[in-house]
Amino acid sequence: MRADPSRAPRADAAGTATGLVRRTLVGVAGDRSPLVGLLIYLLVAVAPTLVLWVTLRLLPRAVGAVLERRRRPSPGPSFEQVVADVRRLRREVRAGRPGSHVRQVAVFSAYDDVLLQLCAVVGVPDPPLATADGRDRAFARLLTEAALEEAGVALDPPRGGAAAA
Repeated sequence: MRADPSRAPRADAAGTATGLVRRTLVGVAGDRSPLVGLLIYLLVAVAPTLVLWVTLRLLPRAVGAVLERRRRPSPGPSFEQVVADVRRLRREVRAGRPGSHVRQVAVFSAYDDVLLQLCAVVGVPDPPLATADGRDRAFARLLTEAALEEAGVALDPPRGGAAAA
């Protein structure tokens, strides 16, 4: 705050102060309107409460949204990974290697599961393999392979070493 220079004490010839020493401060609260003072008071009184209320209301929602985003399961394997699995299992099914009956059933079951997964990724509606059972399963597998080929998936990799789908 500044002192008003017109109110400075006067000195006489001997260097002693004469008169009343009176200083007024410029910029104190008394030079504002009462409405401005009231608004400042309300701001100082209400602001901490308002900040606390907003924090308590919005902070849990923000933290919950972040945690929910982190908890979301991944959408699944990529298209390329599913196609690679289908091709690998298809080679095993077609190889006809002698093995135990349990192994053959496991390979066919895994191949069927991956075919259905590929149908879901590509968007083949109602693959025949989904509803087939027993003896119809081999024919339904062929129909499902044909539906995937129609959808543009090359189940047999192209010759020349490129593994494009």
